[in-house]
Amino acid sequence: ELVHVLLGEYVPFIILLTALFVVAGGIFIRGNLHGSPGLNTGLLAIGAVLASLMGTTGASMLLIRPLIRANDNRVHKAHVVVFFIFIVSNVGGSLTPLGDPPLFLGFLKGVEFFWTVGHILPETLSAVGVLLALFWLIDSHYYRKEGVLKVDPTPDTPRIGFDGAANFVLLGGVVGLVLLSGIWKSPVQLEIYGTPIGLPGLVRDVGLIAIVLASLWITPGKVHADNQFGWGPMAEVAKLFAGIFLTIVPVIAMLKAGTDGPFGAIVRAVTRPDGQPDPAMYFWATGALSSFLDNAPTYLVFFNSA
Repeated sequence: ELVHVLLGEYVPFIILLTALFVVAGGIFIRGNLHGSPGLNTGLLAIGAVLASLMGTTGASMLLIRPLIRANDNRVHKAHVVVFFIFIVSNVGGSLTPLGDPPLFLGFLKGVEFFWTVGHILPETLSAVGVLLALFWLIDSHYYRKEGVLKVDPTPDTPRIGFDGAANFVLLGGVVGLVLLSGIWKSPVQLEIYGTPIGLPGLVRDVGLIAIVLASLWITPGKVHADNQFGWGPMAEVAKLFAGIFLTIVPVIAMLKAGTDGPFGAIVRAVTRPDGQPDPAMYFWATGALSSFLDNAPTYLVFFNSA
């Protein structure tokens, strides 16, 4: 079980996050933006779209600093970051396995790459739309309350542009590798202590590591300095999820025991009398648990339960 959770789930999970973290950290958006309600709402909307293409990790890395710089002369700005977390770092990644870690874990377990975009696009657009509308109303209120603002003092170059733009090509490589691992079927596989490691997954992970190294090699040091790029956040994520992935092993085993197991009450709570899953109960149970356990292990728990 230890080998299975490490090689089958944790290692691919961390490799993908690292690739998105490094590639996005090699792109710097320069320019002098001014944080009006319209511009802020536009940046959040762009971030929501990018989140499913380059991951919530990548989109957050790319846009959070330009958003903070754009609002550095605003008096009331905490709500800007809060809504950024809601829209870009969470809801925006709902549509592809690249978007959010739990969807990638589902992808590793056989869920089709385009399953979520085919099934919850209207719900995602609705959630993002409501959040953007609420943000615009709140930001407009504070913007009017602050009155006429001084010119943004950040000494950026006036023209908007990208430094480290070659990383966009590497980002395309990340998307291609993940797609390839889902489309390519091969009977070739290694087996390590009962855990099968398929050739497509192995090629994907080796390719992602190569992309990480290529990004670090081609990205100028100034870009990393401007982005305040460092390994601290990634190291914290790796340590946190190592603990979560390992301690969730017995939980999943107890859930698999069904209604007669230690978690029989939970299994019965989310299951109808005819043995079919109860969608409404899954909605509330997963929402409550992911609020403090994180959505990736919550996905694994209830994926196995269902």
